Amino acid sequence: MRFFTFSAPSRFYTLTGYLLPWLWVLALGLAASGLYIGFFVAPTDATQGEAYRIIFIHVPAAWMSMVLYLVMAGWAVLGWAFRVRLASIVARAIAPTGALFTAVALWTGAFWGKPTWGTWWVWDARLTSELILLFLYLGYMALVEAIDDTQRADHAGALLALVGAVNVPVIYFSVRWWNTLHQGATVSMSAAPKMASTMLTAMLLMTLACWAYAFAVVFVRSRAIVLERENHTDWVRKLAARPAGARP
Repeated sequence: MRFFTFSAPSRFYTLTGYLLPWLWVLALGLAASGLYIGFFVAPTDATQGEAYRIIFIHVPAAWMSMVLYLVMAGWAVLGWAFRVRLASIVARAIAPTGALFTAVALWTGAFWGKPTWGTWWVWDARLTSELILLFLYLGYMALVEAIDDTQRADHAGALLALVGAVNVPVIYFSVRWWNTLHQGATVSMSAAPKMASTMLTAMLLMTLACWAYAFAVVFVRSRAIVLERENHTDWVRKLAARPAGARP
């Protein structure tokens, strides 16, 4: 078994071309189901009323913001340590999607905080560390784009991503380490869920929708970067010569 079977850009490009339509359909189907259950089927919360329904967008976005940063850092370090070109490409492709989910988490958190806490923003440990995560994503993207030499840019970005990964456990454990306004985890691997089954179903469906969306957009962006970096190769020239609409 070869670990780097699909590390060749041409193989990656072909495989993702077949996966993309299925990922888009999956993302749309799961999102439609999750939003319907979350906004029309799940019961009203006894404490927060209808305002709690923002969690069906906020919580999956917050989860994705943290997980994608660790995945981005992992691919970036893999590309740096083992000189795997595709790993660095995937790391670059993940960053904008991670930044998007972080921005959505902060934005929906503000809409949740206003009716719950009476304010749009507080310098709470969870909120502040999440904002730092957004700055780390933006800093990574700015750094890799600011350096003309691709290899040096990938290495510099990997170093920043690795250092910034320390912030992720700070976000996750902030509600345990400090006295914060933000509530603790509603869903945990070590305890029973603290919500009704319909609420949990909607949450999980939205999380899966976010994953399918993330894979789809990261693959689209990765394929674009691959074509840009491999434009001098024969396989890209042959691809460009194919009729419009032909499968990859």
